[in-house]
Amino acid sequence: MAKAMTFGGMAVAGLSLLLFGLDLVAKFPFGRQSILIDIGFVICAGILGYLSWNAYRDL
Repeated sequence: MAKAMTFGGMAVAGLSLLLFGLDLVAKFPFGRQSILIDIGFVICAGILGYLSWNAYRDL
């Protein structure tokens, strides 16, 4: 179960990084409502991805 949670965290991080990164660069999914929100979500997705990867390494 713990490995599934870490893979789930990595998947969510990758998906949100993709969506908000595209919005930041190409204005595609959300029409770039706020650049600050896009940057915040990209940073949070990076942190979530790192934490998930680090937890997977510990298992």
